[in-house]
Amino acid sequence: MALQIGDAAPDFNLPDQNGDGVSLAALRGQRVVIYFYPKDDTPGCTKEACNFRDRWSAFEAQGIKVLGISKDGAGSHSKFIDKYELPFTLLTDAEPCPVATAFESYGLKKFMGKEYMGMMRHTFVVDAEGKLELLYTKVKAETMADQVLTDLGLA
Repeated sequence: MALQIGDAAPDFNLPDQNGDGVSLAALRGQRVVIYFYPKDDTPGCTKEACNFRDRWSAFEAQGIKVLGISKDGAGSHSKFIDKYELPFTLLTDAEPCPVATAFESYGLKKFMGKEYMGMMRHTFVVDAEGKLELLYTKVKAETMADQVLTDLGLA
């Protein structure tokens, strides 16, 4: 069953780049952007992270929390944050990626004729009540933050 706008966002508690737990339920009362991405410091993922970084002031001004989620560990996340001066939180969803699976963002992928299980580039906006407000399954990494701001009427 596919997630739809208006559905309750799957709750989670994942470790951030410092090893501290971040719970979606604890963020109720504010809008949250959750974006799933395949791997730290790769071309597409870097473009996406930097787009969120470059639009950070618009998200921050509205009190919107941004969370990036991949399979990478805290050490990788910390290096990625430091290298690109990312002002938001990155979370680790380790194999078998239960949170990405709950968000329908982990599954069978194909690359150069080979099939494998991997993280999909999807983005979700969760409203202050914990419901899915926007969802994107076709993501343009370079402009995802711009698209979210436009769709929320903030651009």
